[in-house]
Amino acid sequence: MKIKRPKSKQPIPKHAKRVFKGIIFDTYQWKQRLYDGSFATFEKIKRKSTVMILPVTKDGKIILTEQEQPIEGKFIGAIGGIVDKDKNEDVLEAAKRELKEEAGLEAKEWVLWDSVQLVNKIDWQVYTFVAKKLTKVKSNNPDKGENIKLFYASFDEFIKIATKNNFRDLEISIKVFRIKENPKNLLEMKKLFNPS
Repeated sequence: MKIKRPKSKQPIPKHAKRVFKGIIFDTYQWKQRLYDGSFATFEKIKRKSTVMILPVTKDGKIILTEQEQPIEGKFIGAIGGIVDKDKNEDVLEAAKRELKEEAGLEAKEWVLWDSVQLVNKIDWQVYTFVAKKLTKVKSNNPDKGENIKLFYASFDEFIKIATKNNFRDLEISIKVFRIKENPKNLLEMKKLFNPS
């Protein structure tokens, strides 16, 4: 599967300098000419890409997570995590790894549902997959900083959950909000989440 990187609406210029390197975030700055001819320092952060996975069971349930993390408290979200570029991991490999770690599952069918850069001031790609034809391969083994419980939602329940305040994955929420207003698009989405 060839996966194209979504473009930022405000790309970091080639002449920008990295002024901070963090574990997840790097900060870039550059001099930008303004409309009156003067210059100002502009800034943008860059972070590692993220994958989100919405697994669909053979009976059409979508697997979601109830999670708790040390500084975030409790929330509902999709299975997912960071792409490990340090290990030359590609986006689909990361999605497969996260599905196995957080749910103990493998999938035979993968569909890239969305890829987006949601925030102009952050160079951050989020890839959302629908995973089908699931097989349980082991117990889930999330990261030490994650407390994860899986739960199963029907398509209609998922639509309601994804639009609530405690659903953390805004890129999914925004997509669902836009789709649910158009009956034709909602029907196409429902077909995508059909297990067969």
